[in-house]
Amino acid sequence: MTVPTLAEQPPVTPAATPEAARRKRRVPYWLLLPGILWLLVFFAAPLVYQASTSVQTGSLEEGFKVTWHVATYWDALTEYYPQFLRSVGYAATATALCLVLGYPLAYLIAFRAGRWRNLLMVLVIAPFFTSFLIRTLAWKTILSDGGPVVSALGSLHVLALTDALGVTEGHRVLATPLAVVCGLTYNFLPFMILPLYTSLERIDGRLHEAAGDLYARPVTTFRKVTLPLSMPGVVAGTLLTFIPATGDYINAELLGSTDQKMIGNVIQSQFLRVLDYPTAAALSFILMAAILAMVTLYIRKSGTEDLV
Repeated sequence: MTVPTLAEQPPVTPAATPEAARRKRRVPYWLLLPGILWLLVFFAAPLVYQASTSVQTGSLEEGFKVTWHVATYWDALTEYYPQFLRSVGYAATATALCLVLGYPLAYLIAFRAGRWRNLLMVLVIAPFFTSFLIRTLAWKTILSDGGPVVSALGSLHVLALTDALGVTEGHRVLATPLAVVCGLTYNFLPFMILPLYTSLERIDGRLHEAAGDLYARPVTTFRKVTLPLSMPGVVAGTLLTFIPATGDYINAELLGSTDQKMIGNVIQSQFLRVLDYPTAAALSFILMAAILAMVTLYIRKSGTEDLV
C-alpha cells in the first residue's frame, strides 16, 4: 500500500468561521433589500396615506383632517354599488371571452405552430408596443355607427337581437355595454394568452402520445390530460385579466356612455373633478378589498396547487 505524498494529498478546506457563516446567511436579505425598499416607498407609503385620507372630513377650501369618519365607507358603498356590480360584470364577461378566444390560440402556438411559433408570439405581444389609449381610440373608430362592425351586424340582422338582450341600443354598438366589453377583451387578451401558452408549452408531448396509445379520442385527451395540466395557466390568465379589467376606466370612458360608467370612472372623477378625496380613497379601498376577497376565494376553489 502506497502512502500519498504531501503534494498528492487534496488540499484541506479551512473551516468556515462564525462571522463568515453569518455573512453568508445575510446575503439573501441584502438581495431582497432593493425590492423591499421599492415596495415600502411606492406601495406601502401611498397605501397608508390613502387609508388616512379615507377617514378624513373637510373640504378643499378648509382642508381635510383625520376625524376617523368611517361612515364614509358605507356612504360610498351605498351610493356607488351599481358601478361596483357593473365593473365586476364587465370584467367577468371580458375574462370569459378572453379565455374562450385565448385558449385555442395558445394551444395552437404551443402544439401546432412549428416554425411559426415565434412569429405568432410576436403578433400576440405586438399590441403592447402601442399606447393603451391609442388602441382604445382605434376601437372607437371601428365600432362607430358608420364603421365595418355595425354594417356587418346590421346586414346579418344581429343588432335587433343584441338590442333585445340589452347589450346594444338603437341599432348601434358604440356607447353600449357591448362596446365596453369588446374594448376590455381586446386590451387584456394578451394577459390571458401568455400564461396559457407558458402552461401548455410545459406539457410533455409524450403524454398525448400515451393517451392515443390507450385509444383515447382527441376530446378525451384534452379533457383528461391537457386541460387539467394547463389549469395553472388558466388560473393565472384569468387573474391577470380580471383584476386590471375590474379597475379599468379608459374603455368605459371612451367606448361607453354615462350608463356604462365603471367604478374606476367614479374614483377618477372623485379624485380629479369632484375633489372629494375621502370618498375616492374609500372607494379605492372597497374595490381593493372586494377584488382581494374574490381572488382568494377563486384560488381556493380552482383546485390548482401552484397558486394556493
